[in-house]
Amino acid sequence: MKFVIGGQIEKEKIADAVRRLAGEKATSISIMNDIEAAMSIKSGQADIYLGACNTGGGGALAMAIAIIGMDKCATVGMPGKILSDDEIAACIKAGKIAFGFTGQDIDAVVPVIVNTLFSQ
Repeated sequence: MKFVIGGQIEKEKIADAVRRLAGEKATSISIMNDIEAAMSIKSGQADIYLGACNTGGGGALAMAIAIIGMDKCATVGMPGKILSDDEIAACIKAGKIAFGFTGQDIDAVVPVIVNTLFSQ
């Protein structure tokens, strides 16, 4: 599975979390700007987009929403609210492939996303 990291903040921290959690199951983890990351998803060069910003939706997902569509995106963490593990898993099972969250939510949501992706 190929991951791209977009968003506005904490890109290296997100990439480190994916590396740690996915290990060899992740065939690539690339840090890109938002447009490049979203285009790599649209073109099939990457499978999963992860991004963080201060709101969890704006700077984390704006380009992904514009390029791959809202139906493929989910905000899983925003100030004061993180989706439950079951809600995040439901997003993945519903076909979401781009996930936005706040920088402080990385340790809460990235493990759920990665573990759910690899348990399917």
